[in-house]
Amino acid sequence: MKKASESILIVEVINMMPTVICPECSREEKLENVLTAQSNQNVIFQCPHCQLLVRNIKTSKG
Repeated sequence: MKKASESILIVEVINMMPTVICPECSREEKLENVLTAQSNQNVIFQCPHCQLLVRNIKTSKG
């Protein structure tokens, strides 16, 4: 019974994950699947559908 409750919690957390809409093909994907944060504060976006690649995205940290 405890495992079933843990599984439901994981599903709920996954469903709350923010999504990103590709500016090229307009398809939506989970944030974790399209953004990569590098150690030097650079952020990279890559769309798994149309392969659009955007590097050095500005963030609040620079």
